[in-house]
Amino acid sequence: MTNAEIAGLYDASDVPPVKNWLYYGYAALMKLFFFVFFGAGSVVLAIVVFPVVRIFCHPKWRFQRAARALVSATFRFFLALLRMFGLVHYSVHDRERFCSLHSKIVVANHPSLIDVIFIISLIPNADCIVRGGLTRTPLAGVIRQLYIVNSLDYDEMIALSKASLATGTNLIIFPEGTRTPRHGTNPYKKGAARIAYETGCDVQPVYIGGNDKYGLGKHDAFFSFNRTERYRYDIYPLEEIKIAHYAALEPQRAAKQLTEAMHTAIATAAFNIDGRKV
Repeated sequence: MTNAEIAGLYDASDVPPVKNWLYYGYAALMKLFFFVFFGAGSVVLAIVVFPVVRIFCHPKWRFQRAARALVSATFRFFLALLRMFGLVHYSVHDRERFCSLHSKIVVANHPSLIDVIFIISLIPNADCIVRGGLTRTPLAGVIRQLYIVNSLDYDEMIALSKASLATGTNLIIFPEGTRTPRHGTNPYKKGAARIAYETGCDVQPVYIGGNDKYGLGKHDAFFSFNRTERYRYDIYPLEEIKIAHYAALEPQRAAKQLTEAMHTAIATAAFNIDGRKV
């Protein structure tokens, strides 16, 4: 794909004009405030709360389970604040299904900066494969103690994923590897499919819909916000993809077909629910 084609995927020329400048200014400032609030909270969790949890929870996997449940509750609180201050509205379809997930590979589209916050808030026992660069941010203390970074070599990542899933934890992966562009989609990487194949765990696709996420998307202006309304998130668990259907295939073929199945499930949901072609 050429640079011009990539730029076209993120083209924001179709963003509508600001509908209410008073609300837009308020929302843009509050968005920046909550970025700082989230970073500060992450530091407090890592250097104050987690050491206390570690004293009472042994061995390491018990500490991680308790800490992940705490992070999930913290994210629910954070999202409640965003809703209370009029920045976000969200609805979750079949919420109980998220709570009952056990040893699943959870894959989703990735339209905005806070998608992982939504998914972890719904799944108390959630591990996640995160971008290695985040270990150089205020989130580093939380990430290093609880999650798997994608900068590890393949064998180590598989080993950590197997160990995590074996405890009943669910593993969140965004197959695109980065945020979904405004137009179209990024190619789905095969990492999620390879982990599912190697671990023998079923895949739970999730579709994150709603309105335009301008201001939280990749390459969007830092001080920007949705031009006409608050952000709306509609979150749907889709039909589970059974790994048994691919277990007899050669690994590379299985990874290819699994990846295509993930993309098809999410793209079909995007078209049926929001009328989007991805």
